[in-house]
Amino acid sequence: MSESFHHKKSLGQHFLNSDIVPTWLCDAGAVTAGDTVLEIGPGTGALTTALLARGATVIALETDRRALSTLAETLDEEITRGQLTLIELDVRQLSLQALGLADHGFKIVSNIPYYLSGYLFRNCVEHPVQPSDLVFLVQKEVAKRAAAPLPPVPGAKGSLLALSLQAYGDVAIYKAVSRGHFTPPPTVDSAIVTVRNLSRDYFTDISEADFFTVIRAGFAQKRKQLKSNLKTIFGETCTTHALAGAALSPTIRAEDVSLAEWYQLTHALTTCQ
Repeated sequence: MSESFHHKKSLGQHFLNSDIVPTWLCDAGAVTAGDTVLEIGPGTGALTTALLARGATVIALETDRRALSTLAETLDEEITRGQLTLIELDVRQLSLQALGLADHGFKIVSNIPYYLSGYLFRNCVEHPVQPSDLVFLVQKEVAKRAAAPLPPVPGAKGSLLALSLQAYGDVAIYKAVSRGHFTPPPTVDSAIVTVRNLSRDYFTDISEADFFTVIRAGFAQKRKQLKSNLKTIFGETCTTHALAGAALSPTIRAEDVSLAEWYQLTHALTTCQ
């Protein structure tokens, strides 16, 4: 589908201008006939068309009425037979339950606005209704942070984004995408990042809310040692006890703590009397 309107800078729109990237996105999500796929921000419909060609049932969320009008006209046949549903929605008001989606019964495959990357990653993996697979085309540097190895891998440094995603699933970069595949071209290159095997298995004896409270506190001031950051919320005694229980040095920094150790810290800090 060719672009029939100018992009809106305020919506962070960068339209795909080639068939190969939609094909890569479909491959990254292993999209096959019978899949239900949620697409965020279909724009001119390049990815939408590829998803439909794979035989997927697509629910496309779009806030730009120009795009909705173009898609409704061009993909009228798919809409009529129920393969495509277009919904006018600002994704920041997204409720997967309200869309009638079942937990792990759908995939999310999208070329998303860069400025919403962090929000959408968090919302889609933390939502009470999780997709089975998540595939986003994002800024390359964001993808690299999301999929970066975590301690105890030698030389690895943790980040809030990597921890937040890898607590829920297996994160990997599928393929880099150069800026020339977009109109208008962004100022940086992009990459397709996948989150597979999504679950809440990590949170067997800790709450998600407590985990995020702890890691956000730990990274509050990156130059400070972990103990200094944590004790501002949990106090000296509980923080010292939790670090000792996880066999962590009192001088360790948040970026050097493994996912397993964050679990131990969260449990200890939130049960400390």
